[in-house]
Amino acid sequence: MTRVEGGYDEKEMEAAIARAQSEVDSFLAAWKEKKGQDFSVKVVVEDQGKSESFWLTEIKYDAGEFSGTIGNVPGIARNVKFGQKWTIKKEQISDWMFMREGKIHGNYTMRPLLKTLPNDEADKMRSILAEP
Repeated sequence: MTRVEGGYDEKEMEAAIARAQSEVDSFLAAWKEKKGQDFSVKVVVEDQGKSESFWLTEIKYDAGEFSGTIGNVPGIARNVKFGQKWTIKKEQISDWMFMREGKIHGNYTMRPLLKTLPNDEADKMRSILAEP
């Protein structure tokens, strides 16, 4: 996937993050009931005044915190690496997603980015989003 560092609508992204945060309990319910696969939460890592988003994979949830493994290779942040363990409070995540029946549920922060992607990548992503 193409790395996106800008060019998207900031208000749309803020709304996507707010939606993900408001629906995190439904994500947790699906996770607890194993109603899907590949459950992940998105975290923002700050490093020297810059920030980068990462998907935490192999997640666990306990006492209001998600823990998991950094699931993508850093492009900006140097204080984190692929495969590193990470913990974040529930209210600090910026998104969540999981797979069910070949479709991505959640991943709301992808929607504002679709306009920035090449048409073929955007079309492919829309085809696998449960709610394009």
